[in-house]
Amino acid sequence: MRKINHIIIHCSATRADRTLPPEELEVIHRRRGFNGIGYHYYVRKDGTVLGTRSFEIVGAHCRGHNAHSIGICYEGGLDIEGRPADTRTPEQRSALHQLVTQLLKQFPDARLCGHRDLSPDLNHNGEIEPEEWIKQCPCFEVAREF
Repeated sequence: MRKINHIIIHCSATRADRTLPPEELEVIHRRRGFNGIGYHYYVRKDGTVLGTRSFEIVGAHCRGHNAHSIGICYEGGLDIEGRPADTRTPEQRSALHQLVTQLLKQFPDARLCGHRDLSPDLNHNGEIEPEEWIKQCPCFEVAREF
């Protein structure tokens, strides 16, 4: 088993008025050169949690952190205009909480964070601030929520 030191939450950057079935997500990731969906879990708008990659397989979801992390992606993350927004449904919120709780029991030493929280600290002050985020993903404050 790989050593897991991060559980990283992502969004699929899908507009609130659209869906992204896992088959389409897989096509997108394969076009990027991945060997399937890069996340270990995908949480659909209806709260369905899909295991999309075995823990034993290194993810393809956060450059520089894949070797020792588990990636979780929720379907959504953009409002109907295509702007970053927390679009999680109540079902997704519940499913994410259950999944994260399970994973933190299994990997108690892992740091839970959002993808944007692993952006580089450009001003070297020890804090990743919004102006340093490479992207908005997952479009909500993971530390506050969990």
